[in-house]
Amino acid sequence: METSLIIAVAAVAIVSVFLSPKANSNSTFFNGLSPAGKPPGLLMLTFSQVTTWIFARSLLNAAILGFYYGIWGTLAYAAYYLSFLTGAKIIDSVRFQHGFNSIQAFLTDRFGSWGTRCYNFVIGVRLISEVFANILVIGILFGVAGSTSYTTAVALFAVVTLIYSMLGGLHASLRTDLFQMMLFLILLGALTILVVASGQLSTATLLFKSFTITDPGPVLILVALLQIWSYPMHDPVMMDRGFLADRETTRKSFYHAAWISFVCITLFGCFGIIAGAHAVSGEAMNDALMRLLGEGPMLLFNITLVISAMSTLDSTLSSASKLVAVDMNWIAPSVANGRITMAVFVLLGLLLVFSGNKDLFSAVAVSGTASMYLAPVIFFSLWGKRTDIPLWSYLSCFVVALTGAALYFTESSGYTQLLGESHKYTKLLFISLSVLVGGCLLFWAGMLSQKQQPTLTETTV
Repeated sequence: METSLIIAVAAVAIVSVFLSPKANSNSTFFNGLSPAGKPPGLLMLTFSQVTTWIFARSLLNAAILGFYYGIWGTLAYAAYYLSFLTGAKIIDSVRFQHGFNSIQAFLTDRFGSWGTRCYNFVIGVRLISEVFANILVIGILFGVAGSTSYTTAVALFAVVTLIYSMLGGLHASLRTDLFQMMLFLILLGALTILVVASGQLSTATLLFKSFTITDPGPVLILVALLQIWSYPMHDPVMMDRGFLADRETTRKSFYHAAWISFVCITLFGCFGIIAGAHAVSGEAMNDALMRLLGEGPMLLFNITLVISAMSTLDSTLSSASKLVAVDMNWIAPSVANGRITMAVFVLLGLLLVFSGNKDLFSAVAVSGTASMYLAPVIFFSLWGKRTDIPLWSYLSCFVVALTGAALYFTESSGYTQLLGESHKYTKLLFISLSVLVGGCLLFWAGMLSQKQQPTLTETTV
């Protein structure tokens, strides 16, 4: 099966390279415009949104959560894809109601340079973690960490994806996303048909874990429903795609991406549920699936992971180059500098693969918790249109969210037990709720403090 997987990966990579026209202008490389200066259409933008968010880590997480916690674990992960609905509202407000051309521009207007410094730090960490996670999944598919096959697969995947990403930037990413998403849907459909035909997917299988509100699956659903308000705003890949097309096309692309993503993630998570319902004691998910489904379906399973990893990595690299060269203005916004930035991010991701944490969901949870400092910004400053929130409220909220993210990381990794012996997802729910409520209280207090300040007339009377 490994030989077949290598051939399939090579074929997808070769087609992706041919679909990547060389970018000769900043508008093509950073803004996704075609060589003729046209923005992406609805189908291309929707499929790009979906395939960049249904990344390999997401598919594997949905399956793993289904394996351990049944349908409730898979639905918990699928609930994060409701972020497309809140993301649509965020983009519409920033771009068409407030009139800004980026999230950074909005934050600078409201909170000055510190507004963008905090934001760029959070999304920079997220971009590096995305590079790391998608490269890591490829290594997991091809061998044990440290083995020759593992190292070779990781290196070749990173290099090939980097090459075609560097050729055309964001425009190339959009073109390859369209191809890769169509291929992904065909493979997922074929895999689903094979599984249904085998009789492995039944109501009893899907409900092998009963619903109890205190169980990890249902608890994680609550966590997702708390984090989706801020999660999209801290994802530069999603946000970048919100500034490419006209208002109607943009809105529709987000709405369609929401239901397509939710269905795809849930379907893929069902394969993990099947494995969990029929696994013998101590059996890993992939081993259980191989025993239950056979080599053919498992080959399709692995190919879908590879395609999703490739489609997400090229988009992540495009957003990373835009962040450094355009949004942060650390270097001149040129095609050459954008390509250099991509190479640097790949190197950082590879360093984490060979030395970092291998828990795929921990990166999502930590990133999602850190992003919650943006929830009060969205509620008060963006949707509430308040311009009187002081900087100290924003910075305090940022510190609270980072503290919560760090606390979850140490608690889930076993470094600390400050929150007792409860399950790590119960701890995550407590931390997320505390960060959200605490952040909103800080913004509310800041708003009140501004109202109570004496006016110039009052101070001179």
